[in-house]
Amino acid sequence: MFYQPITSFRRAMDAAPVQRQMSRALPAHAVDKWDALRELAVARTHFGLSDRDLAVLQGLLSFHPGTKLDDPTKLVVFPSNATICERLNGMPCSTMRRHIAKLVETGLIARRDSPNGKRHCRREGQAYGFDLTPLACRFAEITAIANTVRSDQLRIRNLREQLSLMRRDLLSLSQDTETAELIALVTKALRRKLTIAQLEALDAALSQAVENLRIADDTSTADIQNEQHQYSKDKYIPESESGGEKSGGDADLEFAEVIATCDQIQQFASQPVQDWQTLVRAAEEVRPMMGICASAWRAAIDNMGHVVAAVTLAAILQRFSQIRVPGAYLRELAKKAARHEFSVALMIRQTGSQL
Repeated sequence: MFYQPITSFRRAMDAAPVQRQMSRALPAHAVDKWDALRELAVARTHFGLSDRDLAVLQGLLSFHPGTKLDDPTKLVVFPSNATICERLNGMPCSTMRRHIAKLVETGLIARRDSPNGKRHCRREGQAYGFDLTPLACRFAEITAIANTVRSDQLRIRNLREQLSLMRRDLLSLSQDTETAELIALVTKALRRKLTIAQLEALDAALSQAVENLRIADDTSTADIQNEQHQYSKDKYIPESESGGEKSGGDADLEFAEVIATCDQIQQFASQPVQDWQTLVRAAEEVRPMMGICASAWRAAIDNMGHVVAAVTLAAILQRFSQIRVPGAYLRELAKKAARHEFSVALMIRQTGSQL
């Protein structure tokens, strides 16, 4: 039984990685090295790996005899730097060593260095080089992460397809300015790489727009009031917004508190929201995406002012899934503001308490 070194030649190591390497054991079922590489390719962003890192790992795996990572006596490969670079189609040695260091740092391979740091295999079977044991031991973890990534990719693909179909339906159902603005904003957003949360927010906005076109004309005050009465049981209206507080109590509201509570608006703004002015511009951009018509937005500005209206819209966006008709909701809050019965500060703090 040969002693397996757990430290690298002339390289400092932390105690935690050393302990992890000492406690590793091969899984009960043999791991196919190419299956491990394929799963890692799917999950590579989770591990912070690049395609070049994987190319170097593929090169190291090619020095391992057979396809199964199951024989502890054969899991250490010992090619020279020149041989590795040759197999990697002439990759510079400095570049190869940098990618090797990344694989070691990530915990996917380990160094088993000889007393003088050279890589070789003795006749007795003791080998010094790169140990592939960690890759085999972490195969279950890598596979689970890869399956999550595949699930997220499928969700993103389905959401983008659904958004495209709803855009087509909106173009067929309506030619008004508000719908055109919404479609233009969604089209622009889809050119970017969006997260699932961002795509779901767009999906909710388009779904609401399609529903509004099917059930009513949302541009008249009378229709908005009727919709508000019909769907009042589905709305979320905190007591702090329903009356009794004057808007003068909003003077102590800080921008940092608003943006910390209502961070969703950052995801849809074309530029970073850094102050009240950029918040107002972001609200102007996001408003059509939320299905809020120009007349409801104008009523909010007239009764609240640009800044308070923008803060109110950011709060509505933060609770978008809880509000059935955002345009009607904003119009009702504007009416309360006109009667000095609305406090945007209390609305922000109520929103923060629900997160």
